[in-house]
Amino acid sequence: MSTDQKATARKEARAKRQAVPAHVRKTAGAASAAYFLNAIPLTTNSIISAFWPLGDEFETQPLLHALAEAGHQLALPVVVGAHQPLCFRRWHPGDEMAVSSFGVSEPLAGAEEVRPHIVVVPFLAYNASGFRLGYGGGYYDRTLKALRQSGSHQQDLGVLAVGLGFTAQAMEILPYDSYDEPLDWLISENGAQQFVRNAARCL
Repeated sequence: MSTDQKATARKEARAKRQAVPAHVRKTAGAASAAYFLNAIPLTTNSIISAFWPLGDEFETQPLLHALAEAGHQLALPVVVGAHQPLCFRRWHPGDEMAVSSFGVSEPLAGAEEVRPHIVVVPFLAYNASGFRLGYGGGYYDRTLKALRQSGSHQQDLGVLAVGLGFTAQAMEILPYDSYDEPLDWLISENGAQQFVRNAARCL
């Protein structure tokens, strides 16, 4: 898939996300948290990483607080460097945070580094097969590939990737490449959708 095709798709996707109405955004976070807790297979030992929203990204705070209240362990991603997988540091609501050079809030450098079983990822767009369109840095694709190859969790599928975003971010024709890692689940303000990872790869 050409760089120009992805750049065009990203521009279109950004516009669609920015156009999500305020009344949808107002209730989306709480609704998605309930769908997540009902659909995603969680255990008492599960470590869940979720992104801290930036700009007009989907609000994740309701999900983070709901998971904490349910007694689950939480982490947030941290950019280590260009062309490197993300690392994950333990976090709990109320913890002090730092702002990275990308403008993203993240745990302090002294927070314990952990390996998540479930990674909640942002996206600009997604398709019906479970592929997501990211921002172009490749951080989540590199990270998911590394996690999926380094261990076995959640019924031998490796780490679960859960996309969290608006239904309006669906894109019928979405450009993706062989190195793009598919989602296992999509959680939106309207419900939960599971994807078959191997089937997505064969398309």
